[in-house]
Amino acid sequence: MDDARIAEAARILLGAYDSHTPVAPLIDMFPEATLADAYRIQQCQVAKWVAVGDAVKGHKVGLASPAMQQQMNVHQPDFGHLTASMFHLEHMPIDTGHWLQPRVEPEIAFVLGRPLRGPGVTVADAMRAVEFVVPALEVVDSRIRDWRISIVDTVSDNASSGGVVLGSRPTRLDAVDLRTVGCVFAINGRQVGTGSGAAVLGSPINALVWLANTVGPLGTGLEPGHVVLPGSMTRAEPVGPGDTIVAEMGPLGSVTALLDRQILERDSHEDRHR
Repeated sequence: MDDARIAEAARILLGAYDSHTPVAPLIDMFPEATLADAYRIQQCQVAKWVAVGDAVKGHKVGLASPAMQQQMNVHQPDFGHLTASMFHLEHMPIDTGHWLQPRVEPEIAFVLGRPLRGPGVTVADAMRAVEFVVPALEVVDSRIRDWRISIVDTVSDNASSGGVVLGSRPTRLDAVDLRTVGCVFAINGRQVGTGSGAAVLGSPINALVWLANTVGPLGTGLEPGHVVLPGSMTRAEPVGPGDTIVAEMGPLGSVTALLDRQILERDSHEDRHR
């Protein structure tokens, strides 16, 4: 795709944020789009957000489980950007009116204390760079109507990023085996999933290595203070007005997200009368 088509695709996705209305799959409108084009479309949107005052605060890895890769007919994960506006406080009501089709996933978040710049990053390099981990909930969202996404659609749409809630208990890597950390995932007190760190590419640290070595050749480094979400320990679950979402992760503690009922219901009412 040429620069004009890349910019057009980015404008369509940015318009979905503004209109609060999902759009048709990009792959239908731009059938020539490749995975490389999709990352250029993603970068175009990130540049727009940064230009108006947002800031990149980390990255997320998606499609980190074999089941998701098989579903999307791909053989590697994908990545997106996390910006400052995507981060929300634990135990505090979250204004989610800007999300369109939210789902939530539990993850083990890395917080970096040293830079990581690929290619050539090893597991040892990655472990040295991690200052601590915390339990996290990632809100995934899609600007593509009914989640009818191809790999080109989700990558273009910033890897279906929506929001992040971080737990408040930091744990050093040498105090825990990430592969064996278990997760009990619940919505409104009802268990909806279980998983472990091993579900994420065998170990979440592998996702961090993959990310550093993938974004490095693109001129992007992972910086101190950045948050990296390595991938979900369970399947993503849809959420709605007033939901309380909790992920218990054994030695890592827990993380809780509260979706504001009044804000969600207000926005739903406004949407119906547009």
